Amino acid sequence: MKVGKVPESVLKRSVLRQIRSQREEVLMGAGVGEDCAAVKLEDDEVFVISTDPITGTAEDIGRLAVHVTMNDLASAGAEPVGVMLTILLPEGSEERDLKDIMSQVEEACGQYRIQIMGGHTEVTRAVCQPLVNVCGVGKAKEGRLVTTSGANAGDDIVATKWVGLEGTSILAKEKERELLERYPKWLVEEAKGFDRFLSVLPEASVAVEAGVSAMHDVTEGGIFGALWELAESSGIGLEVDLKKIPVRQETIEVCELFQINPYELISSGCMLMASPDGNGLVRKLEKRGIPAVVIGKATGGNDRVVQNGEEKRFLVPPGADELYKVL
Repeated sequence: MKVGKVPESVLKRSVLRQIRSQREEVLMGAGVGEDCAAVKLEDDEVFVISTDPITGTAEDIGRLAVHVTMNDLASAGAEPVGVMLTILLPEGSEERDLKDIMSQVEEACGQYRIQIMGGHTEVTRAVCQPLVNVCGVGKAKEGRLVTTSGANAGDDIVATKWVGLEGTSILAKEKERELLERYPKWLVEEAKGFDRFLSVLPEASVAVEAGVSAMHDVTEGGIFGALWELAESSGIGLEVDLKKIPVRQETIEVCELFQINPYELISSGCMLMASPDGNGLVRKLEKRGIPAVVIGKATGGNDRVVQNGEEKRFLVPPGADELYKVL
């Protein structure tokens, strides 16, 4: 396709016809010439909005873009309603590339029961690989919003599922050949399939019902970055036991090959929670089939410490994700 807005025929055929999931709250949605979307809320509801681009990989970019933004909404205790979508393609892209991305996005939207409400598609020399940005729109009852900054000294710190899920899946897909030279095919296939764990909406729903103090989805910078951000936002200290942080063996093997730190690897699919009763929260999560563990405690000081036996590490503000050292 040539540089510029995609032709109207392509827009209709490979974008608009892919949009099937609908929400009754959406009064005005995607269409030719429509630049805005309109959503109706009840009197006691508030908008919750989040936006995220996917730039680290071209594999499954549409699905990842939706998953990441839905997780942001979930971490605020919001119910997702829809997305506004921006797709930028490099010059020379084929229409099938656009259609494939839209198919991925719509598949993810169908999973979450949300609607593609509108957006923009363009071919541009400004990018060298596809870039997808999703602006997610959700709703929450007034007074039930959950923030990252709500953790209190004395709260238990809970982590769900496992760290490094997203990064492991991306690396297993992008670097499959290198991995197969060292590891058996079953391990690589399992690692590639970690994208099935990326949604944190189920645990967020349980957490809101349980009355957590704070939630933060673990994305770029990994669990160490998320712990720092939770503590910094809430103005608390932390004492975390490294050995309690849940990590899959497949993640350890992938990270060992590429000599990167699994605790600083992008980790969508893992939710960090602060709760006055962490063990009670873990039991409620496990009843819903969601693995979770108390990994530490919020403190009243300023130190953010990760303990590994006798070894002590002080957390620092997150830097570049480990994923970028490999890709």
